[in-house]
Amino acid sequence: MSISSSRSDSEHRAKRLKTSHSGATGEQDTAMETGLGGARGGSMRNMGSNKAPAKKLTISLKKEKPKLPEMFEEDTWQKLQQSVRAVHNEEKIGQSYEELYKAVEDLCIHKLGQNLYVKLQAECEEHIKKEIASLVAQTADAVLFLEVVEQCWQTHTKQMSLIRSIFLYLDRTYVIQSCNVCSLWAMGLQLFRKHLDLAPEVINKCIQGILSLIHKERIGDMVNRTLLRSLLRMLSALQLYPQFEAHFLDATDGFYREEGNAKIQELDVPTYLVYVERRLEEEGERVGHYLELQTRKPLVGRLDEQLLEVHMAAIIDRGLEPLMADNRVKDLQRMYSLLGRVNALQPVRTAFTAYVKRAGVEMVTNEEREKEMVQDLLDFKAKLDYLLEEAFDANEELSHSLKDAFEFLINVRQNKPAEHIAKFVDVQLRSGGKGVSEQELETVLDRVLTLFRYIQGKDVFEAFFKKDLAKRLLLNKSASVDAEKSMISKLKQECGSSFTNKLEGMFKDMELSRDIMNFYQDSSTKKGIGASSDIAVHVLTTGYWPAYPPAPLKLPKELLEHQESFEKFYLSKHHGRRLTWQNSLAHCSIKATFRPGSQGRKELLVSLYQAAILLLFNNSDVMTFEEVATAVGMEDKELRVTLQSLACSKTKILSKNPKGRDVEDGDVFTFNGKFDSKQLRIKVNSIQLKETQEENEKTTESVFQDRQYQVDAAVVRVMKARKTLSHTLLISELFKQLKFPVTPADLKKRIESLIDREYLERDKDTPSVYNYLA
Repeated sequence: MSISSSRSDSEHRAKRLKTSHSGATGEQDTAMETGLGGARGGSMRNMGSNKAPAKKLTISLKKEKPKLPEMFEEDTWQKLQQSVRAVHNEEKIGQSYEELYKAVEDLCIHKLGQNLYVKLQAECEEHIKKEIASLVAQTADAVLFLEVVEQCWQTHTKQMSLIRSIFLYLDRTYVIQSCNVCSLWAMGLQLFRKHLDLAPEVINKCIQGILSLIHKERIGDMVNRTLLRSLLRMLSALQLYPQFEAHFLDATDGFYREEGNAKIQELDVPTYLVYVERRLEEEGERVGHYLELQTRKPLVGRLDEQLLEVHMAAIIDRGLEPLMADNRVKDLQRMYSLLGRVNALQPVRTAFTAYVKRAGVEMVTNEEREKEMVQDLLDFKAKLDYLLEEAFDANEELSHSLKDAFEFLINVRQNKPAEHIAKFVDVQLRSGGKGVSEQELETVLDRVLTLFRYIQGKDVFEAFFKKDLAKRLLLNKSASVDAEKSMISKLKQECGSSFTNKLEGMFKDMELSRDIMNFYQDSSTKKGIGASSDIAVHVLTTGYWPAYPPAPLKLPKELLEHQESFEKFYLSKHHGRRLTWQNSLAHCSIKATFRPGSQGRKELLVSLYQAAILLLFNNSDVMTFEEVATAVGMEDKELRVTLQSLACSKTKILSKNPKGRDVEDGDVFTFNGKFDSKQLRIKVNSIQLKETQEENEKTTESVFQDRQYQVDAAVVRVMKARKTLSHTLLISELFKQLKFPVTPADLKKRIESLIDREYLERDKDTPSVYNYLA
């Protein structure tokens, strides 16, 4: 308002001067010539040819410093004081929060923040003093008194929070810029603590009431845990918690000393250990519900001392031997765990081994969770390693027990663990799996290799791993070639070069294939082929790769000429070799136009089977099942599965009539011109990655066949060296030589087979003795 008034005075003086005589120039030291005056002066000069010359006007401005109203601070504080008292009295505030905030801001801007802080502190202290004084004469009932204290504290925090929001500008300017001045919230806590210290009976009564409630809870009564949590948070905020904690730990000592002495006399050791475990759990829950985390360690230490360490000799003398005799695994595990808390671990290796075997066998034999078996075992192993390292202080004997137990449990169910470990590795190494870093992948592979060491039938793992590796390489689904080679290097280090020769040969084939394709691209044979399509060929050595059954297929003309061209080129360079095309492993990239415009053009990633079917629809939009079957020449089962993936899956490139999940004879397929997707590259060939039950059975069968050959070779090798040997000694020698699990009954069958084929004969005088036939 002062600025506005000054401006009006200036305007008034300007009007007065406009009509005054030029003699007013005596005030030139404080005068200023305006642009408007100059412009008018110019105008008057132009008119001076006919009239009197224009007069030069000057305006003098008197500068005045704005002043605050005399009662500004008192009036503003009175308004703020009323709002603070309204908050304390839980009444409605007369002014808006914006007006109050602005009032605080005005005081702080005019350097009145210190006075405001002092007045606000005094106002709050007066109110807090009354509130604390009202607690002194409260009821003697512990619970009611604690509820009154808790209500007083909640009201205080709520009111201080509201006051701080009103005086926020003060908190963020004066308080921050001043030394030794605490925030408004801290000021409220200090005042509350100050007046509590002046009323020690309130603090003592509060602590004793809390201890009384905790005692009631320990003996089984229900208590208000929310009330306890709120009060203990109050003590913590007021820095009174250490005072409570000292009383609490002393009460805990006395309570469990008396109860422990009684329980060890009336209960047997297993029941007593259950009681101790329950008490530990209860105290742990108590910490989680309302005690501070810092109390956990000293609290558990008091329990360990009074319930375990004092009675350690009695627990071991009366409990260990009977529990081992009765094979009560859980009680022995509990004893091992609880005695470990007081550094009194004794031989419980039998119990530990039994626990690992029982839990592990359950995981291996649980057919409902076969797919999660490996992950469950990895988690279980990691958990046990952690317990062995952390809880059992890396006990060397227990480490050996853990190894023996895992070797036992993972071979309880022959072949399946090895198969699932290979599939687990496949998921980790396949692209599009979990988005893990190289270091994380390396860690997972190392953990899997630990399980692999325990497997006796490593040939099963090799067969499934090789089959999955072939798909990853040929379908370009490997996440990292470095990770693949790292895994093979680990297997080589574990099992020797003979185990990984074929796997390494597969990688060599892939590298040689890239060189062959480079030569082919530059050859004259390739140049005669049309540019609308292209081909990439992997030349695989039969001995390195899994055996694949023949897969008949009539290739489209676009692909057939490429295939014939490459075959002509390759055979001209490598005489005497024969190429067998594996159609089931081929995949294609097709550019499809569903409708005009860039949005209608997509790139489809499909299998060769899918590509052969889709290319038929370049010539006809509608085809029956029989027409498709005749055109592609595929096996009936493979044809139906492929059509199902194109017409019945989420990505419907074709439309089927009638609709349904299964493909039947007489179904009509139409090119789906309405197909749409936000993606430009669409994967439709996921069916190639899926393993069927039939494939798994064939792989397992091939392993069994190889094992038979190995058993036959071992029998002949041993008998050729010994010439004559008894059945018992032959079986014993075979167990030493064979690296996979086998039963005496299986060996006997192979021996009988060799006798039928006249490699061996039974001794005429002693049928249990075999003779080698040259």
